[in-house]
Amino acid sequence: MELRHIRYFLAVAEEGSFTKAADKLCIAQPPLSRQIRDLEEELDAQLFIRKARGLALTEEGERFLQYALRIRQLSDQSVEDIREMSEGLSGKLYLATVEGHAPEMFAQWMVDFKEKYPLVEFELWNGNSDDVVKRVLSGLSDVAVITLPYDEEGLDGRVIFEEPWVAMIPKGHPLAGIKGDSVELKELAPYELIIPSRQSRRKEIENWFAPLNLEPKIICRIAHMLNAYELTAHGMGIAIYPASAAKYVGEDVVIKRITKPDVMAGYVLVRSAERRLSKVALKFWDIVNNIRED
Repeated sequence: MELRHIRYFLAVAEEGSFTKAADKLCIAQPPLSRQIRDLEEELDAQLFIRKARGLALTEEGERFLQYALRIRQLSDQSVEDIREMSEGLSGKLYLATVEGHAPEMFAQWMVDFKEKYPLVEFELWNGNSDDVVKRVLSGLSDVAVITLPYDEEGLDGRVIFEEPWVAMIPKGHPLAGIKGDSVELKELAPYELIIPSRQSRRKEIENWFAPLNLEPKIICRIAHMLNAYELTAHGMGIAIYPASAAKYVGEDVVIKRITKPDVMAGYVLVRSAERRLSKVALKFWDIVNNIRED
């Protein structure tokens, strides 16, 4: 077994596809598939199975993933340590984020970090909070930003930002014409709603309405703000998203802050509580937390 087998295996595990992994590695798909077969033969175990939505790890593959991540971490750390002796801090940061205000925060953090440590490389992944947490717990991402609420087990987290929830309303909708830049929660109850796809989000939104003895009419759950905006612009319903969604919208959608009650979206910086960060990831974590404290 060689280090390239580890890199190839992790790329396929992360992408869930030989084609996407080959593109990421800048190699052809047949040689990549051959290397994975060679690895499986050496381990005498099948590591991947095909499913409707791509590749998934077998039980043996899940176990090998943990060893592969440790090997990559040790390899990266050894390179970082030796280079740092002569050149300064270097290595790769594996980051993950949700939508909303988080990409803006990450952009600024990464630019500032790059200015201090120009040898550092970045790999940034985007998804919903549940998927991001899975990446952090499995070691695929070092540091990430998710939204509240979240299960704290296995994670070290810090709340770093809050913003209000808003309603994205089609321009011709009756609520779009009401005065002011806010809308009361009870006024949304009669209308069909589009909400984020995260598993815990539906329950959270239902809990907003419960004290009012109302039940939201949720017709669509969707992962990305841009898709929610397009559906709203085409009149499918009213989308409920954090206020940073306003940066995605055009004149065909009206943004109003949700009030009575005022509901806030919290963003949390997280890392694994069990896994030791690489030197470069730990430096990034510390700097971001110091920025928050300031």
